[in-house]
Amino acid sequence: MAMNKPVKPSGGPGARMRFEKPKNAKVTLVRLLAYIAKSKWLLAAVAVLVAISSFSEVAGTYLLKPIVNLLADCVKTGDIAGGLKQLSRTLIMLAVIYVCGAIAQYVYARMMLSISQNTLNRIRRDLFEHLEDLPIGYFDTHTHGELMSRFTSDVDTIREVISQGMVQTASSVITVVSTFVMMLVISWQLTLIIIGMLFVMFFVIKFIGGRSSKLFRAQQKNMGIMNGYAEEYIEGQKVIKLFCREERTKSNYAALTDEYRIAATDANTYASILMPIMGNISYINYAATSIVGAILIINGAKNMSIGSLASFLQYTRQFSRPITQVSQQFNNILAALAGAERIFEIIDEAPETDDGYVTLVNAVQEPDGTLRETKDYTGIWAWKHPHSADGSITYTRLRGDVRFENVVFSYDGKKDVLNGISLYAKPGQKLAFVGSTGAGKTTITNLINRFYDVSSGKITYDGINVKKIKKDDLRDSLAMVLQDTHLFTGTVEENIKYGKLDATHEQVERAAKLANAHSFISRLPQGYDTVLTGDGANLSQGQRQLISIARAAVANPPVLILDEATSSIDTRTERLIEKGMDKLMEGRTVFVIAHRLSTVRNSDAIIVLENGEIIERGNHDELIERGGKYYSLYTGQFELS
Repeated sequence: MAMNKPVKPSGGPGARMRFEKPKNAKVTLVRLLAYIAKSKWLLAAVAVLVAISSFSEVAGTYLLKPIVNLLADCVKTGDIAGGLKQLSRTLIMLAVIYVCGAIAQYVYARMMLSISQNTLNRIRRDLFEHLEDLPIGYFDTHTHGELMSRFTSDVDTIREVISQGMVQTASSVITVVSTFVMMLVISWQLTLIIIGMLFVMFFVIKFIGGRSSKLFRAQQKNMGIMNGYAEEYIEGQKVIKLFCREERTKSNYAALTDEYRIAATDANTYASILMPIMGNISYINYAATSIVGAILIINGAKNMSIGSLASFLQYTRQFSRPITQVSQQFNNILAALAGAERIFEIIDEAPETDDGYVTLVNAVQEPDGTLRETKDYTGIWAWKHPHSADGSITYTRLRGDVRFENVVFSYDGKKDVLNGISLYAKPGQKLAFVGSTGAGKTTITNLINRFYDVSSGKITYDGINVKKIKKDDLRDSLAMVLQDTHLFTGTVEENIKYGKLDATHEQVERAAKLANAHSFISRLPQGYDTVLTGDGANLSQGQRQLISIARAAVANPPVLILDEATSSIDTRTERLIEKGMDKLMEGRTVFVIAHRLSTVRNSDAIIVLENGEIIERGNHDELIERGGKYYSLYTGQFELS
């Protein structure tokens, strides 16, 4: 599905997306309402309370009519005592109505906060859970910032509309309709004046609102450019100071802030004049209604009195305010629907498919050599292979025999990254891949763990096509140490245990010693309980990678993939961990990707890749003797890039 990607203004990195209207507002609104409707009982209560609050305002205004008429009669007849007695009852009724309206407004506002948070909680969870089900290829084609904006700005626009916009719009509609009805009841002649003024108000809202919307988009564009520039150059302070570019940077930023100032001034000028203009229109309306109403009273119009005019004039105030509020909410609602649409587009993305049926189980070996499944941990793992033909189940011991048979692969379906790759790694063998950037080294390891599936050919694991193995079970049998390490917020021990969640402290410590990480971990302020934040920002890059290696070690997998695992470790540290890594590799099939050729000398086989094809294979001595591409790379005649 095509993504509704944020539109980035030109001129600087990190620019904020401008306002977008939803492509299909109706469908998105229905889906959003389905989330909100899960709090249907609270919504029903809110609807009743909103109606009570709106009607209380209308009813309270209508009571001005008998109050004013009663006061006029008291003055005319001179019966002040009797009039005050009657007036007190009406005032008590008015107070009760307004108190009920205030209580209803307070309660529904609290309820809407609960509804909005519950709704957003469900949306966030659905979005996050679906992201976890998407294939790696999706994340390769979408930036982290683009995905994070769904959780932040898009969700925030929905929150504002649900918690405030919905009830305000509903309340405004109820108030406008009921007020209009009451004005017709009091005087249809005066209502005609209101209708005329209504057309004027709509014209003003359309005229000013349209220009304001364009100017605010320009303001957002300039703000994005300004913020993107600031973010980029704050991160690049070392480079700026190294080349003495402080003055140039300051002058460029000053120019950007001036552009933003001009755009913001223009935008807010239109936004600021809308309410005063609407206010002045309402004053004109008020004056015109007062004049015409007075004329009707003087001429003895039927059902027209001073009290009726007083109520009607108050209704004119109530009538214009909700219309203005609805017009202000309109753009917010469109922005929320656009945000919801972007969220739903991710939720609608096809999840990662898994047609595998072969699973990984604990096994025990019988005296006759056959394997049997057991729930107890035995240290023996087997592939459980059900056969649909006769319903039988066979077990194949997990050894780590990996083979590629004429594998062809393309990321985009157009250009082949691997072209006819055939290779094998017997149990316990260490295979190293070398070659220039883009030769296909990392792609091979990504195919082993089925981050991607081959275009043609096949990959077998202990004689089983990997497409038949459930992805979770396949990945449970592998451990991977990446060049770009990632540590989660938590303690050092928790980060190592990520490789095996039920690992004991002793197992964690043993894995750390194996990776030669124990010594520096012990010197941390709280040792293994030291909390890491910011992707391990309080550690050096080498220390972070050692923890990543320990994480792989604690998983104790039969197959190990090292993608530039020692690229951020100095030569001395690398030599220190070689013995530990050798112990870790014993009895395991290991795939190594390395630019530092000294790390692959002891490999059982070195595979040289070029343009997605294998051009050489052999151990270090054989390849050096052959004098080919590996010899050139090793002796420095060519450099890996």
